[in-house]
Amino acid sequence: MVVRWHTKAPLEAVKAEYWQMLEAAVAQGLNDWLLDIRRRDKVPAELSTWVNSTFYPEAVAQMAPRRLRMAVLNSPFMTQLYTTDPVQQREVAYALDRARPFDIALFEDEGKAMEWLRPVQER
Repeated sequence: MVVRWHTKAPLEAVKAEYWQMLEAAVAQGLNDWLLDIRRRDKVPAELSTWVNSTFYPEAVAQMAPRRLRMAVLNSPFMTQLYTTDPVQQREVAYALDRARPFDIALFEDEGKAMEWLRPVQER
């Protein structure tokens, strides 16, 4: 499933979009997601905390027994923010921890993100 955010939106609207995305993924049995956030100029710390504490656990539960896999396509600016902002550093480290019941990886190149999402037997 490919989801692209093209405009800025208030936090509550973005949360609603995440729930809509999950509903569509569950209905279609899509557990491999490309999340394109390249047009965002920032991700509020509150959103990062919410996806880690609320959205991802619910998504994992609803997608079970399939493992949720997310390739996050971001801009160089966002990559820098993830490494320089202390709150984002903490949230990204939490999400990327291999102990999580989902897989997530960050990319600046869409081709590499799509390759990562391909099933192992097709690589």
